[in-house]
Amino acid sequence: MGQRLGVNVDHVATLRQARRTTYPDPVTAAAMAELAGAGQITIHLREDRRHIQERDLRILRETVQTLLNLEMAATQEMVKIAYEHKPDVVTLVPERREELTTEGGLDVAGQRDPIAKIIKNLKDGEITVSLFIDPDLDQVRASHKVNADRIELHTGRYCEARNERERARELSRIVDAAKAAARLGMSVAAGHGLNYDNVLPIARIQEIDELNIGHSLVARAVLVGFERAVREMVELMRNPG
Repeated sequence: MGQRLGVNVDHVATLRQARRTTYPDPVTAAAMAELAGAGQITIHLREDRRHIQERDLRILRETVQTLLNLEMAATQEMVKIAYEHKPDVVTLVPERREELTTEGGLDVAGQRDPIAKIIKNLKDGEITVSLFIDPDLDQVRASHKVNADRIELHTGRYCEARNERERARELSRIVDAAKAAARLGMSVAAGHGLNYDNVLPIARIQEIDELNIGHSLVARAVLVGFERAVREMVELMRNPG
């Protein structure tokens, strides 16, 4: 399979935190995802700890067999946590307390100096750094200038498109951004809002080597089980046509 599936287990933790129980455990979900073919486990440790907890990060670092991708805000507190647990990849994302989910990409072009400093700190700790950005050529170029190893293209607008014309336009932006990043020597991931119905056009983009998918997988897993939900997505990505 050309692309790696990164399974985001945040919403397993969301269900647990709704009742402050010990179940369902995102650590167990991560192990099942790997058994079903996931090539990476992704978690977002938010400032407000609304779903993933530091306990999850600690245990996942010990148990994940593939790659562990930690999404986090570009703050010194989070850099310290990353240094302590050493995930394989850190993905810097914008974060606002009141948002339901990450609402857009990081403004790398507008915050070059502070982001470059955070990236240097992380890379000094031998951590690969990815930036979650909108599929915008200026943001791609800025990501290269701040020395990011990778980018993850925000697919939210593509997923939320109201008609085929709008969706085609957003898909074109993703393709252009992925090609530009690849030309600059950065590897490319994509994610946000991807599901079983809209993933194929993204899976066909050769420059994208990783898809991070969470909510739609967890939603399907509630009905069909976690292993089957992950396996079905892996099969879609393996045969995009």
